[in-house]
Amino acid sequence: MKKTLLISFLILSVFVAKAQQGIQVIRGSVKDQQSKYQIPGAVITIIGSDPLIGTTTDENGDFRLENVPLGRHNLKISYLGYSEKIIPNVLVQQGKQTALLIELEELVLESEEVVITAETDKTQAINEMSTVSTRQFSREEAARYAGSLNDPSRMASNYAGVSGANDSRNDIVIRGNSPTGLLWRMEGLPIPNPNHFGSLGTTGGPVSILNYNQLANSDFMTGAFPAEYGNATSGVFDLQMRSGNNKKREYLGQIGLNGFEMGAEGPFSKKSRASYLINYRYSTLSFFKAIGINFGTGQSVPQYQDLSFKVDLPTKKLGRFTLFTILGDSYIEFLESNLDTTKGNANLYGNDGYDIYFRSRMGVSGLNHTIFLNSNTFIKSGISVSGATNAIRSDSLNLKTRTPLDNYNSSKNENRIVGTIQFNKKFSAKNTLHAGTYITNIIFNYDERLYKRPQNEWRSLSRSDGSSILSEIFAQWKHRFSDKLSTNVGLHYQYFAYNNASALEPRMGLKWQFKTKQSLNFGLGLHNQLQPMPVYFISTRRPDGTYSLTNKDLGFTQSSQVILGYDNNISANWRIKLETYFQYLNNVPVETKSSSYSLLNFGADFSNPDVDSLVNKGTGKNYGVELTIERFLSNGFYLLSTNSLFDSKYTGSDGVERNTAFNGRYVQNFLAGKEFKLNRRYTFITDIKLTFAGGKRILPVDLEKSKIKGTQVNDTRNPYVDQLPAYFRPDLKLSMRREGKKITQELVLSLQNVINRQNLFTRNYSRKDGVMKDVYQLGFFPVPQYRVLF
Repeated sequence: MKKTLLISFLILSVFVAKAQQGIQVIRGSVKDQQSKYQIPGAVITIIGSDPLIGTTTDENGDFRLENVPLGRHNLKISYLGYSEKIIPNVLVQQGKQTALLIELEELVLESEEVVITAETDKTQAINEMSTVSTRQFSREEAARYAGSLNDPSRMASNYAGVSGANDSRNDIVIRGNSPTGLLWRMEGLPIPNPNHFGSLGTTGGPVSILNYNQLANSDFMTGAFPAEYGNATSGVFDLQMRSGNNKKREYLGQIGLNGFEMGAEGPFSKKSRASYLINYRYSTLSFFKAIGINFGTGQSVPQYQDLSFKVDLPTKKLGRFTLFTILGDSYIEFLESNLDTTKGNANLYGNDGYDIYFRSRMGVSGLNHTIFLNSNTFIKSGISVSGATNAIRSDSLNLKTRTPLDNYNSSKNENRIVGTIQFNKKFSAKNTLHAGTYITNIIFNYDERLYKRPQNEWRSLSRSDGSSILSEIFAQWKHRFSDKLSTNVGLHYQYFAYNNASALEPRMGLKWQFKTKQSLNFGLGLHNQLQPMPVYFISTRRPDGTYSLTNKDLGFTQSSQVILGYDNNISANWRIKLETYFQYLNNVPVETKSSSYSLLNFGADFSNPDVDSLVNKGTGKNYGVELTIERFLSNGFYLLSTNSLFDSKYTGSDGVERNTAFNGRYVQNFLAGKEFKLNRRYTFITDIKLTFAGGKRILPVDLEKSKIKGTQVNDTRNPYVDQLPAYFRPDLKLSMRREGKKITQELVLSLQNVINRQNLFTRNYSRKDGVMKDVYQLGFFPVPQYRVLF
C-alpha cells in the first residue's frame, strides 16, 4: 500500500499549478429520434453563457460550438415542431473535444402558443421502442462510479435489479437469472463474451475487453425488451462505439492496474468527413504484483492484451459505412506444484491440488451500412465475423510427490458469421415501423476429454465439429396517441436449423405520462434463448463403448415477463423510480432421470458440469420489486441509491422447488460523489460506494465421500440450501484533474473494499488436508490510474 501511494503522489507531483482559463470545442449532430435523419437549422446554446455562446446545425445536422470555457455546461437544443431538449452537465476538457449525438422528438400536436421543453430524463433509453427496465449510460458514468474500474459490467451492477456481489468476476446477474441470459451487442450486431478469461457460453469474466474510452452513450436493459432483440432471456447490453474526431487528431495515454493503454483518433484528411478511432491495451499486472498488490490469483499473474478500433466513412450519395473491430487475448496458469506449501496463497480461481492452464481469445469485426431513401426512411445492413476460443488443461497433483498427472483437457472454438438487414419508416410523428432480420451461421469445434486413471486412457466428454444456422425475424411498431401516451407492439421469430427448434415471441410496451413529471411504464413479452452451444454436444457413453449426443434435440428456454414501472422526476435533478416484475421460465433443460439439476444455474461458477440426457421440462420463476432514488449530477454532486428485493426459484425433474444459485434475495447500493473546483485548472473529485447483498449460494459438500474419492464431491440432492454470510463492501475513489494549456491530466486512486472487509467467497474441500477450507473474496485493493488527453 505504501508503494502504491508513493507512486500516486510521484505522478501527482508533475501537476504544476498555474491558473489560466482554457477554452475548448463542443461538436456533434442533431437527428430526428424516430427517423434518425439529420435536422438542419436546429439551435444549440449554452444556458447562462455571457456573452451567449450558440450556433445552428448545418445541412448535415452537424454543429460546432467554439471558445467554450472548460468545466461543465448545460446545453439547450431547439427546433420548430420538436420538443426542446436540455442536456445538463456537459463536461468540457482540454486535450479532447466534447462530442454529442442528440436526438429530438417531433411533437404530435403542434401549437404556436406552446413550447414543450423536455424534462430531460437523463436515463431515457436511446432505443425509442423501449418503455421499461432500460437505462441509458455514458462512458463518463463507467469511469465515475467508485468500484467500477472503468468496466461497463461493473458499472451496471450498481443499477436496480442487478447483483454484483462477486469480486472475482463481472457477471451480470439480472433479477435472479443466470448471467448466460444476457445478450451483448455492439453497433447493432451480436458479439461474443467481451471479457478476458471468459468461458464459452458465459457472458462475464474477471477483466473487461471493452474500452470505456471508446464507448458512446448506450442502453442497458433488464427485462421486457423490444422485439428487435432475440436469443436472450434476462437482459441486453446494447453498446455503441463512438466515432473519432473528424476535424482534429487527438491522443490518449493511460496506465493503471487495468493495463497500459494508448489511443488515437482523427480525420483521414482535412477534406473528408471520415474518421478513425483506435486503442490498444497491455496488461501491467506483473508490475503491480512485484510491488505487493494482491489481486486474488495467488502467485499467478494474469496476462492479457486487447485492441479495438472504428472507422466511420460517410459519403454524399452512397450512405454511411462504419467498420469496427474488437480483439482480446488472455492467458494464466495456476501451478500449485510450484507453490510454497508453508505459506498461504489467496486464490479465488484455482483449485486445491491441481495445476491449471487457461487461455481465452475473442475477436469480432463488423461492417455496417446505412442509407436514407428519403428523410423518413432508411435501410441498415450489416455483417460481422466473430470467434471465441477457450483452451484449458488441468493436471492433478500426486499428494505425496506433488508430481502433475494427466487429468483434463478441453479445446473449444466457436465462430459466427452474422448478417442483418433492417428497415425503418417514420410515417408521421405518431407512427414508426422498424423491421428486420438476423441470420447467424454458427461454426463450432469442441473437444473435451477426461483422463480415466484406472483404465489409463483419455475418455471423450464432448467431441463435435460442424455448423448450423440461427434465423431471426422481427417487426415492431410504435404509435404515439399524444405527446404523453405511446405504445409499441412487436413480434420476434427464431428458428434453429440444427434441430428445427422455433419460437414466436409477441412483445408490448406502454408509456403514459399522466402528469408533467410522472409516468407509468408497462412491458410484457415472451423471450426465448438457445442453450450454450457446448451443451448440445455433450456425449453419452453407451454400454457398447460408443457415444451419442443426447442433448442435441434441446429447444429454446422460454421466459414470460411482465413489468410495471412508475417514474417521478420530483425536480430538475431528483428522480424516484419504482418497478415490480414477474418472470416465469419454462422449457428449461433438466435431466431425464429424477434429479435436482437445472440449466438455470449454469454460470454460477467458473466451470460448469457436463450433464447429458437433458430435456426441456424444467421451470423457474423470478419476482421482485426495485426502488431507485437518484440525484443527477448537478453543482458537482450526485447520489444514487438502488434497492432490490427478489426471489428466484427453479424446479428440476424431481419436481422439487428450490432456490436458484443466484437467489441472494436482496441487493442495496448507495453511491455518491462530489467535484470540488479548486481553481480554474484543478478539480478534486471524491466518490463512494456501499454495497449490501445477500450471500452467495453454494453447493453443499459431502465430506465423507470427498475423503473416500480424494476429490470434492458435492451433495447434489440438496443444492443451494447453503447461503454464505451477507456481503458488504465499501469503495472509495479519489481523483485529481488538471486542465493544462493543451492537455488534461487525471490521477485516480480507487480504494476497493477500503475497510478490508473479509467477505466469504466459497468453501472448498482440501485434498491435502481432508477438510473444508474457507476462501475469501478480495480484501483491501488499491487501484491507481494516470490518464492524459492531448
